[in-house]
Amino acid sequence: MLLSRHLTSVTLLSAGLLAGTAQAQADVSMFPPAAEGQQRLVIQLPKLDKEQDVKVEIQLAKAMLVDCNRQRLGGDLQEESLSGWGYSYYRLPQLSAPMSTMMACPDKTKHEAMVPVVGQGYLLNYNSRLPLVIYVPADLSVSYRLWQAGDSQPASQG
Repeated sequence: MLLSRHLTSVTLLSAGLLAGTAQAQADVSMFPPAAEGQQRLVIQLPKLDKEQDVKVEIQLAKAMLVDCNRQRLGGDLQEESLSGWGYSYYRLPQLSAPMSTMMACPDKTKHEAMVPVVGQGYLLNYNSRLPLVIYVPADLSVSYRLWQAGDSQPASQG
């Protein structure tokens, strides 16, 4: 499927509070509170036409001191079901140590950069009727972007 970047606006709600928008406040009282060292983030998506053609990519990153090498953290975002409600929420149960390329850095200097978390489970279906509730370690930043499918193209015989 050919996907194109559609929208990158971020609306994050922490502990169920809507952050500066005119949308109705999402009720997340039925979701468990964040565990110690964790944060609960809520994304309330606006209603769109053809929501079935849109995907939400969750992006997690951590501020770290890095050198000239490319750094990554690993972890799979897991979907869990809210017992008795049938709602889904997402949890990052484990975060691996940084992975890095092994290039020689001539200047040996380090700088602060956002190191992305890579793994499975970060591309979700778009659903404006329910908030996306995500539990991650408190030192991670969370953002999202929307991907929209383009028009179908006929295949040619070759």
